[in-house]
Amino acid sequence: MKLRVVQPATTRRKFLHLGAAATAIPILPRVALAQGYPLRPVRLVAPLAPGGTGDILARLIGQALSERLGQPFVIENRGGAATNVGTEAVVRAAADGYTLLFIIPPEVINVTLYENLDFNFIHDIAPVASISTTPGVVVVNPRYPARSIPELIAYTKANPGKTYMGSGGAGSSQHIYGELFKMMSGADITHVPYRGEGPALTDLIGGQVQVMFSLLPGAIEYIRAGTLRALAVTTAERVPQLPDLPTVGDFVPGYEASAFQGLGAPRNTPDNIVIRLNTGVNGLLDQPDLVARIADLGGAVFKTSPAEFGKYLAEQTAKWATVVRFANIRPQ
Repeated sequence: MKLRVVQPATTRRKFLHLGAAATAIPILPRVALAQGYPLRPVRLVAPLAPGGTGDILARLIGQALSERLGQPFVIENRGGAATNVGTEAVVRAAADGYTLLFIIPPEVINVTLYENLDFNFIHDIAPVASISTTPGVVVVNPRYPARSIPELIAYTKANPGKTYMGSGGAGSSQHIYGELFKMMSGADITHVPYRGEGPALTDLIGGQVQVMFSLLPGAIEYIRAGTLRALAVTTAERVPQLPDLPTVGDFVPGYEASAFQGLGAPRNTPDNIVIRLNTGVNGLLDQPDLVARIADLGGAVFKTSPAEFGKYLAEQTAKWATVVRFANIRPQ
């Protein structure tokens, strides 16, 4: 005869409580990490070389967040492989809010441009906050005959193979802005990649190339000095820095291209850390002095929630994927 052992109700309840506690153990560290954040310095990885406009903006935001949240936000420049080196460093970091990514346009372009990355930017980086947008501007050498976007299109079609477009490299913002223009207008323009926007602008001034879809901060002083002729801005609306200049979209309906900057974090970073950072950044973007400083750098404030920024990044990824495939762009 077998005896049936019946556990007392109190023992069963104790067992169930222990089981529930065991199930909750993996969650506790994530909750604990978010309490009082930040409790120590935060590393902000800028996947670009020091000294440019993007680096200046990253340092500006890092300093402002340090003052607002009470811990240092230390900029770490991790340039290389068109932002992929720095981005992967953040993807592999602990999802605790103490390593962040300064997001710039190559991140969304590289999703399509590079076929064998060991990470997926959209999947592996959590959107935290957008910061700003930066206009592009179509500039030509003053000796070039076109003085407007319609004239540029007409001249290139009438004189195929005679207009060369400089850029900061294959897959750079300047390159894909130009390729989007070619795709939408039918202009006959040949791309010439350089190792950076600066050398491309130098050769544009010298006449080795004739046109460039430059970012506004790099070209505006040349425009003001008359060293380069501006034809149009690439944004959907005119910009305050050059209020009399039309947009490309005024002549090529639907054309729009803007650089952007923002913050991201490793996937699975606790939601309340993401929200705290987003609230902190958006608070900064309400400060007139910071708004003015971003304008001085050629940009405009761009405020979103994490979800809105994620939607924007996905849209940008899809948009530039079409251009990369149309132009058959390959990384250098």
